[in-house]
Amino acid sequence: MDLKIHDISIEAIIHIKPLVEIVERFDKDLGKQIRRSSTSVPLNIAEGAYSQGKNRNARFYNALGSAKETCSALRVCAAWGYLDSARITECLALYDRVIATLFKLINRPHR
Repeated sequence: MDLKIHDISIEAIIHIKPLVEIVERFDKDLGKQIRRSSTSVPLNIAEGAYSQGKNRNARFYNALGSAKETCSALRVCAAWGYLDSARITECLALYDRVIATLFKLINRPHR
């Protein structure tokens, strides 16, 4: 099962990469955390797409949690002044799509 949302989560990483490089100048640990959480999203989506039953939803929940963590971390970066809030807008919009789709995947009836 190929999921378009997987491609969108990869696109989000492409947009986040230069932001992480900026954040790491101020806070290396926060940059690493964003790198880990954003990487976790497509990996768990891919695993969930080929899982069944409870494992499927568990992977999608993991991806959802990592997407929310990434959004929160980006907002924290803006709050600390590491990133201008305008710079994170596109990333947050991509993650909003990812989060909405994961929510639908988790809550749709199984066939």
